[in-house]
Amino acid sequence: MNLEDHLGDIIRKGRMITDVSAAAAARAAGISESELATLEETGRTVRSLNWNELAKLIGLDGSKLEAIAGGWLPSAPDPGGWRHLRQITTTEGGNAVHCYAVWDEDMREAALFDTGWHAAPVFELMEANRLVPRHLFITHTHHDHVAGMKDIRRRFAGILVHTDSRSASPEQRNRRDDCVELGPFRIRNRPTPGHAEDGVTYVIDGWPGGSPQVAMVGDAIFAGSMGRGNQSWDLARGKVREEILSLPPETLLCPGHGPLTTVAEEKAHNPFF
Repeated sequence: MNLEDHLGDIIRKGRMITDVSAAAAARAAGISESELATLEETGRTVRSLNWNELAKLIGLDGSKLEAIAGGWLPSAPDPGGWRHLRQITTTEGGNAVHCYAVWDEDMREAALFDTGWHAAPVFELMEANRLVPRHLFITHTHHDHVAGMKDIRRRFAGILVHTDSRSASPEQRNRRDDCVELGPFRIRNRPTPGHAEDGVTYVIDGWPGGSPQVAMVGDAIFAGSMGRGNQSWDLARGKVREEILSLPPETLLCPGHGPLTTVAEEKAHNPFF
C-alpha cells in the first residue's frame, strides 16, 4: 500500500504550516517554481533537491524528507499478533478510507472504529465471522469516516456510539477516564484534535498472547505524514506528540488512510516530528 501523502503533499503541508511561499520554497530546494509545482502535484521530481534547506524553511526534518523521496515505507507489522483485528477499506470518488473491527473470539462481540464510506463490507465481515457489533468508536466526524453510520445503526440497533463530537447526546460522549471492556480488550480514549475539533484516538490493550497495544488514530497521523490542520496545525502536531508518539514504540498505529505503521516507525521516519 502506498503512503497516503506523497512527497509533494508533504512539502505542500509543510509550506501551509509555516506560511512559506512557493517561490521561497523553490529557492531553498534549488529548483524552479514550475518544478516545485510539478513536485507538489505529482510527488515526483526529476533531480535531487537541497533537502536540508527546504526542510529547515518549512519546519520538517530534512533526512526524513529525503528518505520519503527515496521510497521509504513503514515496515509491515506481522498481522498474526492481532488475529481479531481487521482493516476494512471503502472508496468513493478516489478517496479510500479505512475503518477497523476488533472482536472477542469467545463471545463473538465486536467493536467498530469509524464506518468508512459504505457499510456493506462491515456487514459481510460480521456475518462471515458470526459477530455482533456492540460498540462504534468514532475518531472524528468528517464525512468519509462516518458515512456508513446510519446504515450500521439501522442494522445493529443496540450498538453503542462513542465520540468526542459536541453535537452528540451526552450518553455518546467520551469521558477521558472511560475504559470500555470487550472480552479481554480494554479501550481507552485520548484527545487528538487539530485535524478535527472532535478528533480522538482510541488505544486498545489486552491482546491475547501479549501482543502490543493498538491505537486507532483516525487522521491525526499517517505513515510519513499527518492530517491537514483544519482546526490548528500547532494543536494537531502537539496532540500527536503528546497523545500518540508518547505511546510505547511497538504500538501499532491504525490510521484512517494509508498503510499501518508503528510509533517507532513514525518517530524515526515522519518528517513532521
